[in-house]
Parts: sequence; C-alpha cells; structure tokens
Amino acid sequence: MKPTSLAFLKRLLDAPGPSGFETLPAKVWRAEAESFANQVTSDVTGNSVAALNPEVSPRVMFAGHIDEIGLMLVHVDDEGYLHFATIGGWDAQVLVGQRVIIMSRGGPVEGLIGKKAIHLIKKDERDKVSQPSDLWIDIGAANKKDALKRVRVGDPAVLASVAIEFPNGRLVSRSIDNRIGAFVVLEALRLLARKKPKAGAFAVATVQEEIAWAGGGARVSAVHLDPKVAIVVDVTHATDHPGVEKKEVGDFKLGGGPVLSRGSVVNPVVFDMLVEVAEEEEIPYTIQAAPRDTGTDADAIYTASHGIATGLVSVPNRYMHSPNEMVDLKDLERVAQLLAAFTRKITEKTDFTPR
Repeated sequence: MKPTSLAFLKRLLDAPGPSGFETLPAKVWRAEAESFANQVTSDVTGNSVAALNPEVSPRVMFAGHIDEIGLMLVHVDDEGYLHFATIGGWDAQVLVGQRVIIMSRGGPVEGLIGKKAIHLIKKDERDKVSQPSDLWIDIGAANKKDALKRVRVGDPAVLASVAIEFPNGRLVSRSIDNRIGAFVVLEALRLLARKKPKAGAFAVATVQEEIAWAGGGARVSAVHLDPKVAIVVDVTHATDHPGVEKKEVGDFKLGGGPVLSRGSVVNPVVFDMLVEVAEEEEIPYTIQAAPRDTGTDADAIYTASHGIATGLVSVPNRYMHSPNEMVDLKDLERVAQLLAAFTRKITEKTDFTPR
C-alpha cells in the first residue's frame, strides 16, 4: 500500500466516531476525497459522498459505513463515577480495565473502565460474566459536581487505542469494523479517478450501521443517489484462528482476498459479474453464503427506493468488535481494485434483472 494511503487509513481509524457521532472520521474522509473527487458532499444524516462524473448515468454506488461501536454515558453518581450503556454489540469482557476517550463538548476526556478487583469478588461470583452494568468509567473526579464540569449525560466514548502495523502486512486497530469499508470505497474511487469510467461513480461513507435497525444512513444515501447498482464493503469474520468451526461459518483467511457474498440480499447478476471481474483481474477471492440477512448496509440498500441491484464484498477481519481487530493490507487493495474494475464494465445497457 502506498505510504499516503496508509497514512490516511491510520488517521481514519484513530478518529473517534461511534454510531450517531461520526463527525470526526467523516471530516478526515471528506478532506481526503477532496484531493481527487469531482464533488464531495454530506447530508443531514451524516453520510459523506464523493463522486466522479456526478452528472453521468448510470450511477454506481460504493457504500462503507464509517461508524464504530462505542459507549454512552447514562448516569453520573454522587462520587463522580460514570455509568454507561453500549453503542452497538460489545462483549463486555473486553471492556474491563480498558482506557477510554470520552468525546465531550470541551474536548476529549480520558478515563478508564473499572471493576471490582478479583480479591473483592466473592468466590461464587468469580465465574459470572461481567455485564456493562457491573462496570463504570473513572475520570479521576472528586465527586459528581467535579465530573459534570468535564462531561455530561449522553457523551459518547471509544476505547483509547491507535492503529499499529504488525508483521506480514497486518494492521491492528479498533474501529476496523467498518472504518475499513469507508477507506476501501474511497480508494476504489481514487483508482477510478486516474481514468474516469463511463458511469457515474459515488463512494459513500455511511453512518449508524452498527445500530441500523431502520436502515441507518445507507438507506438515506441510496434513496438520494438512486444508483443502478450498489456494492457494499464491510468486514466478515476471518476464521483462520483457533476455536472456529469452519463447517458452520466458512473458511476465510487474512490475505485471502475479497469475500463475495451470495444469496439473501445479493443480486445474482451482480455476484456473477464480481466473480468474473475477480478472475479477469487475477484477484483471489472466496464465497460466503448469506441464507438470511447479511447484517450489513446491503440489507437496507437492496430494498431502498424501487429496489437496487446490490452486491456485498467483505474484508476478512480477526477479533471483530474488540479493542484490537486485525486485517491484511493486501486484502484492502484487492477489494478496491475489484470495485474499480467492476465499475469500468457498467454501461447504460448493463441489465441486472435476474433471468
């Protein structure tokens, strides 16, 4: 990966932005897009859109959600401890002892997640799984009044970690789900900017996917853009580590290339075209079965407006929804390459109606 793209990726991953509070990473994303896109906009929902050939038809939409899981303050007690709820799906066990950054109106506030020490937990309670209600955030406040000088109820928070490079082209960070998707769709647009396609191409950094019971920002942006075809980029579970039953969830490896979903909300013509393009470009890929919903923005997009031909391309990701997720940089480049090559094939005559 080019140093400039890697630096952009790290800035994007490090910017705190849980669902509903994506402003900071969205600003980073739009600033990068302005260096090569024909048009960069945002909407009241918080979605960011970068376009090439914005007036040209047909339209191709790439969607990657830019939000991450996080926490929200719900109560400040008399001693100044902060009690919280989760934003998105957490395994509460990974929260214990973690440092956090609270996004307050006065700027970032550092804190740590506390729990009773093992010595103070009764023997019959030690094997019980911790719940968020058993935990609290300590910001070093003397009391409630002192705490409320720095934070207020409703402030969001993320775990305090930064992106780091591991050997063999691996990248480790929080927020990989799915800041990676937002990164990849913009990198695909960057590739297309070198030689513009015949179609209009729109990269969208969508919001609120982690809590998108009603479709989140993806549905809003899809209705607004009304593309002929949409490709969603998200992460999927890498299963190349101990304890995973591949016969139940599939076999997906870091460095194995794009994972192409088949079934459920995926248009079969789009799927076949993605396979064809991957083979033409000599991009390794694997196929993931999607017998029901996909748990991604694709679920909201394919039924938006009058119906949109939708595909889902995923990046293998280890340790999802944890403080340290892991991806392979080669996979990010390959997904961007696949999207760019796919877009170059789209014309007014392309028909996505299943036959």
